Amino acid sequence: MEKGRDAAGCVRKVMVAIDESEYSYHALIWALDNLKEVIAGSPLVIFAAQPTPDCFHTYGAQFGSTRMSSPVPATKSLISKVLDQKREFTLLLLEKARTICENRGVKAETITEAGEPRELICNAVEDHKIKLLVVPNRPIGFLKRVFQGSLGDYCYKNAKCPVLVVKKPE
Repeated sequence: MEKGRDAAGCVRKVMVAIDESEYSYHALIWALDNLKEVIAGSPLVIFAAQPTPDCFHTYGAQFGSTRMSSPVPATKSLISKVLDQKREFTLLLLEKARTICENRGVKAETITEAGEPRELICNAVEDHKIKLLVVPNRPIGFLKRVFQGSLGDYCYKNAKCPVLVVKKPE
């Protein structure tokens, strides 16, 4: 059987979801080191989401004073600039990840989309016929875990492929 193919001869595509955190780069390097046989026959897919900007911030105030919400309303040009900066930043993240892959002799394909990261990851799995999804395990607070859940939990429940959650040792 050829490397990177399953018993039926289909290419096994692996996707690693990354962001700017050290946890996602640990997951990428872990996948490169431990899934060599699986990713040898096809390019590794690296996905980075561009979160939509939150232009309506509430600023904290000192005790006894009032709070104010976004003293300057967000204009279309401001939102456009923020989106462009996020897009550029995401492309730099993907370029860094591609360089890491090239240094380890792995061909990488990059994908980026704008929106809610967890939904985009699961949609990309379906659209690109991914056979294994690798996501980092980022420590999150208790309340966020209770009410929102982690990225790994969401992908485990909604992705149409096996999900491998990589935890960075402390």
